[in-house]
Amino acid sequence: MYKRVYIEITNVCNLNCSFCPSTKRDKKYMSPAEFESILKNIQRYTNHIYLHVKGEPLMHPNLDEILKISNKYNMQVNITTNGRLLKDKIDILNANKIREINISLHSFNDLNEISNLLDTIDKINNVYISLRLWNNKDNTKVIELLNNHYNININDSDKCITLKENVYIDKDIQFEWPTLDREIISDKGRCLALKRQLAILVDGTVVPCCLDNNGDINLGNIFNDDLENIINSKMYKDMLQGFNNNKLINELCKRCGYRTRFNKESYVQRD
Repeated sequence: MYKRVYIEITNVCNLNCSFCPSTKRDKKYMSPAEFESILKNIQRYTNHIYLHVKGEPLMHPNLDEILKISNKYNMQVNITTNGRLLKDKIDILNANKIREINISLHSFNDLNEISNLLDTIDKINNVYISLRLWNNKDNTKVIELLNNHYNININDSDKCITLKENVYIDKDIQFEWPTLDREIISDKGRCLALKRQLAILVDGTVVPCCLDNNGDINLGNIFNDDLENIINSKMYKDMLQGFNNNKLINELCKRCGYRTRFNKESYVQRD
């Protein structure tokens, strides 16, 4: 069983953040029928889906239907969003069963916008909220705003802190997306990809993880093949054996700095 399967229901986004590179792929929205075909295909392998690779999932015009399909298949739904559309979609989110919403707080530059976001979060029911603050900036003013809103006392050096029941802040440094244009970092290393996770892009392309934003490691297409066949393919098995042997066989993996976090004994993957 995979701990998580990322499903990119759209690669269209309403922002153009400097820390998030644009994808070279054609812009697309996954249809509800395509989405349900994926759930039928993966339900033997996971009950945790993450509506995220690139793009803003709350922009999907059929979001309510997609969430209802997820609930139909008893999936634990996790959404990663920049939060800009949260207020407009709150009725849809509250009407469906969602496990967690991850909000990229580092995409905000205006404290008033963050304050309004926190007011919206207060109206979301029975959902874990993770406020991600993954940057290399001085976040003193943001932390002060959080302290005032939640009547607590945290500081900028704290990492994962509960703000109130079901709401917490997740702080980390900014990472650089892997790309084939980067210099090789190492050909040695391990990764949780293919062991605990994989990702499915909006066109059905199966890739090892959510950082392969251009589909450079194409393991197959779930619209054309069964996931079991993809898992049993030579490419999949060779990559997995490489990770087990501390060897990176794919060129993109050799250029992935995020992967080095898995080498730390203290590293714990966030659920």
